[in-house]
Amino acid sequence: MRSERTKQLIIESYLALAGEESPALPTAAKVAERAGYSVRSVFERFPDLHRLQVAAADYAIAQVVAMAAPRDAGGDRMTRIQSHVGVRVRASERWLPLWRALIANQGGSEELQARARAMRERVISLMEHMYAPELSTLSDVARRHTLVALEAIVDVESWARMREQFGLSVDEACAVWVQAVDRLLPPTP
Repeated sequence: MRSERTKQLIIESYLALAGEESPALPTAAKVAERAGYSVRSVFERFPDLHRLQVAAADYAIAQVVAMAAPRDAGGDRMTRIQSHVGVRVRASERWLPLWRALIANQGGSEELQARARAMRERVISLMEHMYAPELSTLSDVARRHTLVALEAIVDVESWARMREQFGLSVDEACAVWVQAVDRLLPPTP
């Protein structure tokens, strides 16, 4: 149990450092120092930094999935849109630096590439659920295209552009997403 706690602290330290230093990968020495352990402790639990990066990605993904549980799926159109956008806002504000680190450092790692794809597919799956009434009026191809466009709109990097490049407040950026999603969805039957 103690070993698992140490492993968890190492993962959390890695994530904290990745979020601070994005897109550079934290070194084993920095992770160990932050966690309060030796470099040896890091490598006793993870054979290399890639294994630590994969474990950290899995942990972060589990956190995002838990915070992105569908809410208000049975509500009216605007309630569903606002609920979905609220979930994306919270995830984007919390995980943007880590997402950038994952994307920038996935390199040739099929495991990390698969996790990035899975996260995007998870976002699409959530939207399929949230916007089922509107999407049910579309052909399969039109539905897929609409979902791809919606995913691009509510992507973490889209959030970063609104906040960093255009200087929008959280409320302003949230309103932009709500308006864009509302305009892109077909009418509610």
